[in-house]
Amino acid sequence: MARLGALICLRVAIVVLLPSLLATVSVAHNDTGVHKNYLIIVRKPYEYDQNVYKTVSSWHASLLASVCDTAKEELAADPGAETRLIYSYRNVVNGFCARVTRDEVFEMTKKDWFVKAIPEKTYKLMTTYTPQMIGLTGPAALHGGVWNRSNMGEGMIIGVLDDGIAAGHPSFDAAGMGPPPAKWKGRCDFNSSVCNNKLIGARSFYESARWKWRGIDDPVLPVNETAHGTHTSSTAAGNFVPGANTMGNGIGTAAGMAPRAHLALYQVCFQDKGCDRDDILAAMDDAVDEGVDVLSISLGDDEAGEFAGDPVALGGYTAIMKGVFVSTSAGNNGPNPSTVSNEAPWLLTVAASTTDRKFVATVKLGSGVELDGEALYQPPNFPSTQWPLVGDTGGDGTCSDERLLKKEHVAGKLVVCDQGGNLTGLEKGSFLHKAGAAGMVLIGPEFMGSVVQPKPHILPVAQIVYSSGKKLKAYMKSTKSPTAALIYQGTVFGNPMTPAVAPFSSRGPSKQNQGILKPDITGPGVNIIAGVPGPQGLATPPNPLAAKFDIMSGTSMSAPHLSGIAALIKKAHPKWSPAAIKSAMMTTADTMDRRRKPITDQDGHKADLFGLGAGFVNPTKAMNPGLVYDLSAADYVPYLCGLGYSDHEVNSIIHPSPPVSCKRLPAVDQKDLNYPSITAFLDREPYAVNVSRAVTNVGRGKAVYAAKVEMPRTVSVTVTPDTLKFKKLNQVKKFTVTIRGANGRMKDDVAEGQLKWVSPDNVVRTPIVVSSKKFFKDNTTSDHARH
Repeated sequence: MARLGALICLRVAIVVLLPSLLATVSVAHNDTGVHKNYLIIVRKPYEYDQNVYKTVSSWHASLLASVCDTAKEELAADPGAETRLIYSYRNVVNGFCARVTRDEVFEMTKKDWFVKAIPEKTYKLMTTYTPQMIGLTGPAALHGGVWNRSNMGEGMIIGVLDDGIAAGHPSFDAAGMGPPPAKWKGRCDFNSSVCNNKLIGARSFYESARWKWRGIDDPVLPVNETAHGTHTSSTAAGNFVPGANTMGNGIGTAAGMAPRAHLALYQVCFQDKGCDRDDILAAMDDAVDEGVDVLSISLGDDEAGEFAGDPVALGGYTAIMKGVFVSTSAGNNGPNPSTVSNEAPWLLTVAASTTDRKFVATVKLGSGVELDGEALYQPPNFPSTQWPLVGDTGGDGTCSDERLLKKEHVAGKLVVCDQGGNLTGLEKGSFLHKAGAAGMVLIGPEFMGSVVQPKPHILPVAQIVYSSGKKLKAYMKSTKSPTAALIYQGTVFGNPMTPAVAPFSSRGPSKQNQGILKPDITGPGVNIIAGVPGPQGLATPPNPLAAKFDIMSGTSMSAPHLSGIAALIKKAHPKWSPAAIKSAMMTTADTMDRRRKPITDQDGHKADLFGLGAGFVNPTKAMNPGLVYDLSAADYVPYLCGLGYSDHEVNSIIHPSPPVSCKRLPAVDQKDLNYPSITAFLDREPYAVNVSRAVTNVGRGKAVYAAKVEMPRTVSVTVTPDTLKFKKLNQVKKFTVTIRGANGRMKDDVAEGQLKWVSPDNVVRTPIVVSSKKFFKDNTTSDHARH
């Protein structure tokens, strides 16, 4: 078992230790100081004597006891001292989590088994129609058929790390579900009425969090507290729910990406408290043992730092080593550059985009001008009356001071408010409703561009973008008696500028591995309808199922889309590695929107690769990619050595693999990791670099692919050889990409393009980023071509 709450460092601990260990117990310091949670990394190949210690947990307990000053333990003053060992990890890292003082950490540094102690850290959470939009449904001869080929993910197990789940939700009904596969070793802590063949696992990991946050009681059931976990779980693998809708809009049959896959929920986050690093590690430690096929992780840290201390990177490496695919969210700190989270190359890092569905609400001005916005709650038979328009003239424009929203000012009028201030849009609407306002026009911030995130307000509302808000305010200034009507048009499909990269979606380049393009890929993440315990906003939903679904936005919503798609691909291709599945999705991703023009960002400009990654996921093409860039877990080891990690750090990341010495391995530069994208730096003479790659034939037995390069004129790219001839399935071919400045040194800072391997049946697309200088100062190796 990963958790070992019963093992304690008490006054009696010395008594129960074997005589051979008594000499190692330190009693030279006072540990009555402040106890905090630390992740303790143990040296490899330091091993324990299995004749003395029956489990790794008992060994870790002995190591901890060797620095506990049990003679001076003040249990009355510090009840937390009763349980010092919180988690003993088996898979994700060679070490344990414990509550210790700074003095005890100092004592540990004197031990030959000690590598490092990492202080506690908190992470944060970062979803009817998208299966049809991305081509999962329909006959194989048309745009779709993925569900047919994969049997909707039947038999796959998707593990979701999140904040809990609304057990008993219709999305988790077991209708049509077979039993879980025999390999499943997990458990469900709910009773048998809600644990079924769909929701086969539900556990809560809180042993570390409980010491920091009071109010977490024992035992803890993994109940959804905020809707996040239910939303992400139902997006990945929710069952079919006919008639699903959100406030009467978007009516259809809800379904996750892999509706016949099983779900296992690992609660590691708690409302208003975040997600504790050591609980995340414990959940991943158990998940890889319990038989999951895919891990969906919609959480992360904006400043996660090195991979050796990041739980998602640590657990993710162990997962892919055991054949488990890991899909993670890119973060919600866009559009600023270098904000991407979950940067490890063995993780799939997913950005968020819009869909082509809108809940249209039009603001028709008294001048006749119409400004299209959106509204989630659209009152039936709402009159197209021209209402007086007023602004928040007494405040800062955000309608955040309810004392200024008096009845005599707003009753019977449409009130114009800017988003922001110290109130949410829902709170503003509530105050205006109480004051008798006819409705509200809510203007979005400039950075959101063309993206609107409507909410189910309690009064009639239209949410409009910043540019439309400027037109509205200009009209209000142009006349003494401005008026406007709200016209509700319901759910509208077919926005031709879809998909577009969401403004909030975090952008690259990656800080931890700038030679690897991150994010990897983009999926639907704006205004996604999925299951919730109950919607926010409107107190009385218009129909019963509207109380079970809501829209949410974020890379938290895009990551489970890719998790479910990965389960479908793995079902269809059970022998493919996690890297092969990732490559299949990346090299077949779309770069054009519905207009057949390059995908844009929120401002309508062409999206760059640091926002879009390889492109927008196309599951139909990903099922038959032709070629894949494959990697085993071991292939990442020389890459880690090339990043400059110490042997201890590398061995901590790759645990439980045997320890390695970087001096005995050829360091692999970031550019030469066999990744489905290429990033190169022309930052020194001769301003030329060679990039090595290898592709595996997973399509037809015999195939011929020709190289086609598309790059700006400032960069010269040649491929050697420029033709790849395959004679059989699974044959591997190597090639070299030579990148130069067209006239010596690059004139542009960054150039973007692509390499395509083209055959009669497939186009295998590899994004290329070339920069004239490093994005960040680092100490990584850089092997440049000599000519």
